[in-house]
Amino acid sequence: MTVIDAEGAILGRLSSEVAKRVLRGEEIVIVNAEKVIITGNKDWIIKKYQEEREKKNVANPRRFGPKFPRRPDDILRRTIRKMLPYKKSKGREAFKRVKVYVGNPKNLQVDEKISHPLNTTKYITLGELSKHLGAKF
Repeated sequence: MTVIDAEGAILGRLSSEVAKRVLRGEEIVIVNAEKVIITGNKDWIIKKYQEEREKKNVANPRRFGPKFPRRPDDILRRTIRKMLPYKKSKGREAFKRVKVYVGNPKNLQVDEKISHPLNTTKYITLGELSKHLGAKF
C-alpha cells in the first residue's frame, strides 16, 4: 500500500499517475485531497463544474441522477475513474484499490509526495471548488 500526499499536485497529472499504478496492481491511498490544484482561470473552472452538475439533472425531474460529486475526495476519485477502463472488470478491480481522504484522518505515514512544478498563478484548489459547489466538509 502506497500513501501519497496530494498537497500541491495538479489534478490531471496526479489522476493519470494513480490510474497507471492501480492498473499495475498497486493499492494507493491519497491524503489531503482538498489541497489538489486545478490550473486555469478560477471563474471558468467553477462555471464548468457547475454546468456539468446542472447538465446531469436536466432530463426528467422525477428521476434523480446520475449524481455529480461535490466533495473534494469524490471529485478526485471520479477523475481517476474516468482514466480507467471502468466498464471492464480490470478497471473496476483497479478502482477498488484507490482510497482518497480529505486531510489525513488516520494519521497515515506518507510514503511519497507527488508535486509538479507550477508555472502559473491561476489555479483553484479542490477545497475551494467544493465550497462553490455547495459541499460541507
